[in-house]
Amino acid sequence: MPVFTRIGHDDYVAQVLELANQIGADAWTPSFIIGIGRGGLAPAVYLSHATGLPMLSVDHSSEVPDFADAPLVRLAARTREGERLLFLDDINDTGGTIAKLRRALIDAGGIAENIRFATLIDNSGSSQRVDYRARTIDRAETKDWFVFPWEAVAPQSALDDDAAEVPERIA
Repeated sequence: MPVFTRIGHDDYVAQVLELANQIGADAWTPSFIIGIGRGGLAPAVYLSHATGLPMLSVDHSSEVPDFADAPLVRLAARTREGERLLFLDDINDTGGTIAKLRRALIDAGGIAENIRFATLIDNSGSSQRVDYRARTIDRAETKDWFVFPWEAVAPQSALDDDAAEVPERIA
């Protein structure tokens, strides 16, 4: 049985502000924050407000091509025009989402130097690296399933199902 660790609203806001501080201190300024659906959408809205940067989204979790794959082709084109894109997700756990997005963007002709990633929580053992993170964990030691404020309304059965998707994360 996984340990469910709820992240309170105040901690969540502090994580978003930490990302905003890191981005503000960097010479690389994104043209857009891109919320990765589903878990990166709420943080992207908050980060957009905290930084004053405009926000777009891709709905990776739906796996509906018109909302997941097609926008990546259009976003890759924007990087060729010099725009900088910061993709934001809630957690970089296994690295699967970030790897898929990076690969799709580069395959569509995206310019790697104009693409960065940020997460609220970054697993140091992930296959992918992020450029900005509010918190770092090591999944070899931390097996908690983090419940973000927007997930707090989900039935426990849905949280159980999400946690069980990749058992080695929480076992």
